[in-house]
Amino acid sequence: MSAENARKLHEQQPQHTKQQEKVKVQVQKQKWISTGEKFMYSMVSAVAVAASIYVVSFASTTDGMNRDVQHLESKIDKQQVQIENLKFEKKELSKPERILQIAKDNGLEIRKSKVKSAGSVSGS
Repeated sequence: MSAENARKLHEQQPQHTKQQEKVKVQVQKQKWISTGEKFMYSMVSAVAVAASIYVVSFASTTDGMNRDVQHLESKIDKQQVQIENLKFEKKELSKPERILQIAKDNGLEIRKSKVKSAGSVSGS
């Protein structure tokens, strides 16, 4: 009987393995990123985007202001050059020799030969 028992055991073993293969076990996959992490990542991303937009906007505004300042500085430089030119012209036009020549051309007779500049006349 031992030979018969051995055959029966041998025949029964392949049947058990076949039954075990037929049973399907459902395995739940673990998510790579949880819902809470997705929310946190999206919030951090939104803050980063908002901060970068603010920085770009601030830089653009600053650049515009710098251009305006440079434009105003160039206008100031032109005005200062014009003022210097006008001061030089005033100095040239207020020379006593020129004034005496214009006076003589218009028929004015000068009795005293001393002519003083109005800016340098003292109280006497």
